[in-house]
Amino acid sequence: MEPEELLESASLAELSMRRLRHEILSGALAPGERLIEEQLTQRFGISRAPLREALRSLGQQGLVEHLPRRGARVAQLSAADVDELFGLRDVLERYAVQRALPFPGAQSLGRLAGALETMTVAAESGDTFTENDGHRRFHVALVELAGHRHLLLAYEPVILKLQLYMAANLRREAEQRAPAEGVERHRRLFDAIASGDPGTALDALSSHGARTYIG
Repeated sequence: MEPEELLESASLAELSMRRLRHEILSGALAPGERLIEEQLTQRFGISRAPLREALRSLGQQGLVEHLPRRGARVAQLSAADVDELFGLRDVLERYAVQRALPFPGAQSLGRLAGALETMTVAAESGDTFTENDGHRRFHVALVELAGHRHLLLAYEPVILKLQLYMAANLRREAEQRAPAEGVERHRRLFDAIASGDPGTALDALSSHGARTYIG
C-alpha cells in the first residue's frame, strides 16, 4: 500500500471511530447492539480495513466488545457489573481525595476546573455528548489530584468501562431535572475539594449522587 493510501485509510479509521463513538455515547447505538460490518461500511462509505481499525480502537476505549465468531457489539455490562464498578469508582475516588488533601496541586485543580467549565458550557447549549466528555475528564482529574501513578492506572480501566453508563446517567438527568443541576452537583464537589478540607470534600463526594439514575 502506498503512503498516501495508508494515510487515507488511517484518516477514514479515525473519522469512523469518532462517528461510532458519538453514536454510542449519545445513545443512538444501545448497549449490546450488534455492529454489522457490511452495514457500517455501506453507511460510512468505507472499506472493511478502516472500519475494523475503528472498531479495534473503540474496543480499547471500552465501548465495543469483540465476540468470538459473532463479530462486534456495543459494550454491555450486567446490572451487577455496573453496580460493582460504580462502587469501585467511589472507593478509588475517596482514596484519591484522602491522599490529595489538604493541599491539592494547583495544576490538577486547573484540570478539574477546566472539565467543569466544559460541562457548564455544554449543558447550557444542550450538548450532552460534550458534557459527558467533560464529566469523564472531571472524574479523571479528581483522581489525578492524588499524584499517585498506580492509583490512576487502576482507575482508568474502571472509568472506561463506565463511560457508557455515565453518559446514560447524564441523559436521564437532563430529561428529569433542569440541565444546570448536574453541573451544580459537580461544582459543589469542586468547591469542597478546593477548600482543602478533607472532611468537607469526602462528605461532598458521598452525597454526589453518581448512581441516582442507574436502574
